[in-house]
Amino acid sequence: MPRLWSLTVPRQLIAAAVLALLVGLAAVGVWLWRRRLRLRYRWRRALGRPPLPVVLVHGLFGFDEIAIGASRHAYFKGIGAQLEQGGRKVVNARLSPVGTIEARAGELAGCIRAHGDARVIVLAHSMGGLDARYAIARFGLASQVSALVTVGTPHRGTPVADLTADLATRLGIAKALSLAGVSLETLQDLTSARMLRFNEEVPDVSSVSYGSVVGRVAQKLQTNPLLLPGYLWMAERAGANDGVVPAASQRWGRVLAEIEADHWAQIGWSKHFDAGPFYLELLRALEAAGLP
Repeated sequence: MPRLWSLTVPRQLIAAAVLALLVGLAAVGVWLWRRRLRLRYRWRRALGRPPLPVVLVHGLFGFDEIAIGASRHAYFKGIGAQLEQGGRKVVNARLSPVGTIEARAGELAGCIRAHGDARVIVLAHSMGGLDARYAIARFGLASQVSALVTVGTPHRGTPVADLTADLATRLGIAKALSLAGVSLETLQDLTSARMLRFNEEVPDVSSVSYGSVVGRVAQKLQTNPLLLPGYLWMAERAGANDGVVPAASQRWGRVLAEIEADHWAQIGWSKHFDAGPFYLELLRALEAAGLP
């Protein structure tokens, strides 16, 4: 019968191994404890600082403020006032309603520099998000912008622009649009093909936090009647959308939230979505998480 070999481990070696394991676990525990304290300190310090100013950027055909009867309403209806009540300085950018991305980006850069804030958060709706991306990458705004939050922005274009630009070209109504103040080039800027090139030529800047809010229509009855035809037409071609922009096209950077709101409800023009408190809490959470 073969002899079985046995290995006898000295007790001193076992004791040394156990001691080394305990020391290692203790070291890891101390490291985790110190890391938690550092994170907690950074979080409290961030909350202790005054909130960053917010620049609100409107989209195509937008405005900073409009009069309806005897009342005046901001493009971001009720949102600026809510942010100001939360202790933030709010700047409403006024850009050309029908300008190209490049032209509007230049106007936005001038607007932000004119207010002289060291660092700001840009909250941009629809085409305004593209203007802001261009201004950050091409007009040197990276040193002043801590974060860009885009809402309902067609980062990959929209079928609405594809159709409109195509019809304008085929029907030869570009000149008529120009007389109305709308450049065919502006419509082309928002097409899927043009945005594919835009995304290659206008890269994100690493020092800026990019985030997006994605809006979509959940219930037809809660959709603005003027947006309903666009929603139904796009739903068959691009899936979920907000009546103007497909949800898939709105995602850029980190998706901060997905909301049940059409393209206009996203900026306060609906009773079905409480926009002011939403953006107030969104920006608070964004800063608490830490910004460049």
